[in-house]
Amino acid sequence: MSRAVLDAVARVTRSGVAGAQHVGGGDINEALRVHLDDGRELFVKYRDGAPAGMYEAEAGGLAWLAEAGAPVPAVVAVGALEGERFLALEWIEPGRRSREGEEGLGRDLAALHATGAPAFGLDHDNYLGTLEQDNERSSSWPDFYGQRRLLPLTRRALSRRSISTRVAAGMETLVARLPDLVGHEEPPSRLHGDLWSGNALAGADGVIRLIDPAVYGGHREVDLAMMRLFGGFGERTFAAYAEAAPLSEGHEDRVELYQLYPLLAHAVMFGGMYGARVENALSRYVDVPGP
Repeated sequence: MSRAVLDAVARVTRSGVAGAQHVGGGDINEALRVHLDDGRELFVKYRDGAPAGMYEAEAGGLAWLAEAGAPVPAVVAVGALEGERFLALEWIEPGRRSREGEEGLGRDLAALHATGAPAFGLDHDNYLGTLEQDNERSSSWPDFYGQRRLLPLTRRALSRRSISTRVAAGMETLVARLPDLVGHEEPPSRLHGDLWSGNALAGADGVIRLIDPAVYGGHREVDLAMMRLFGGFGERTFAAYAEAAPLSEGHEDRVELYQLYPLLAHAVMFGGMYGARVENALSRYVDVPGP
């Protein structure tokens, strides 16, 4: 447990630390449940060597979601002390998912997407996990998805030998065809950006809150495709979303198209089977050259 982080939390909250316990923080961060003398409880995440601006970007993403009315934990503090950076959020007492909570998540997500964004992208870069995410704005979704999402990670995955030159060539072909593949033109939605089940936290109050965002303006089907990639979301959530914000024709055929970005990210970070999953998804849309 980092004494330096606890001392910094005490200073920024202007309250002594009565106690702290390690809790799950995912694959990237260490995490603590911190009890303050003034009665507040915090979730504090930190890690050695966290890039400058990572936690600030996460805090900004939570604020951008909250601005749209999305259920997120409140940011208490973002700090740094001699290179040891941290993010302190309000503690959400964990609960179990319920029918009402799952349906509420679907409606909340539809409302978040409907709030919109000024453009495809964002006014600053941020992170997807530990990967820097290029958010240079564009007025064209096919251009943004191809040039700011798929191709940069394709090059990184190829350099790590997580994918083959065949797959990289197939991705170039796909990007050229994106205007015909991305579906009905829609204005940019306000996206969570990394919406797997571990980033949807059910509270004891029944509300499912969004955490660990990688926000930007994009196509709303990106969040929905990510939700289906690793499972963990009930059909009630998708039904409530569709009732509030019906999806355009052919959306079922685009799920794997929009799963390519997180699959490439996993291929870059973890390698292994993810390169094969990239190839399988890609082959639905283009002919991948043979060996």
